[in-house]
Amino acid sequence: MKHKAGFVNIIGNPNVGKSTLMNAFVGERLSIITSKAQTTRHRILGIVNGDDFQILFSDTPGIIKPAYELQNSMMGFVKSAFEDADVLIYMVEIGEKELKDEAFFNKITNAKIPVLLVINKIDTSNQEQVEEKIQYWKEKVPNAEIFVVSALEKFNIESVFNRIVELLPESPAFYPKDQLTDKPERFFINEAIREKILLHYKKEIPYSVEVETEEFIETDKIIKIRSVIMVERETQKGIIIGHKGAALKRVGTEARKDLQKFFGKKIHLELYVKVNKNWRNDKRQLRRFGYNE
Repeated sequence: MKHKAGFVNIIGNPNVGKSTLMNAFVGERLSIITSKAQTTRHRILGIVNGDDFQILFSDTPGIIKPAYELQNSMMGFVKSAFEDADVLIYMVEIGEKELKDEAFFNKITNAKIPVLLVINKIDTSNQEQVEEKIQYWKEKVPNAEIFVVSALEKFNIESVFNRIVELLPESPAFYPKDQLTDKPERFFINEAIREKILLHYKKEIPYSVEVETEEFIETDKIIKIRSVIMVERETQKGIIIGHKGAALKRVGTEARKDLQKFFGKKIHLELYVKVNKNWRNDKRQLRRFGYNE
């Protein structure tokens, strides 16, 4: 039996549903999902295996004009997604007109690989609008095959998936067939905690935060985790902790519940908050946190 394998990279503006789409394909919550822009900071690989195929889905940060070093690194992950893709998914939502970066848009329209243009959130629209958008994108990206989906409702996801399998090149598997992702356990712990911070704090706070897991000890019955939430200023530390520690406790409780589902095991989670000034512009620290790779 011939075996197919390849990299399928998902790109698009912030908040169009890229993480929701990848999680729908993979069947696991590998990418965090919130209504806030710039939720995804890294390039996250989700692996889907069949008897005769392996798809390496890559969720990337939303395309933005970088304002500081961390965002430069995030756009580096997007750039690399063009370089190794076998199939490119360009995702838009029903109401949007164009990609925020013209150079990236030119790369899509001139791509030498198959491009699937996926119009998401059609559950928020009507038939007339959908047909109008299909026509608009056909003219704008003539090299793309167009699909309409609702990633949240999992509508028409199977059609996109089946087309991807058809387009994959013949190749042996890149990873063991029982592997779900290329990221280590600590990465998902950090992301689970960061998701709760994105959900519960406003303004600049979520974007000034990085999470680092310092201890991960697994036994038969329990996983003991100690993680540090890093902020840039003392005032942010106070906000994260909250009155009598209530805000931090809520983050810990909710993250622990998600991690228990993810690992299928009881979790003991300790959280600390530390000031790490200007980490978003410090290349050495960004490397330590897995950026600029």
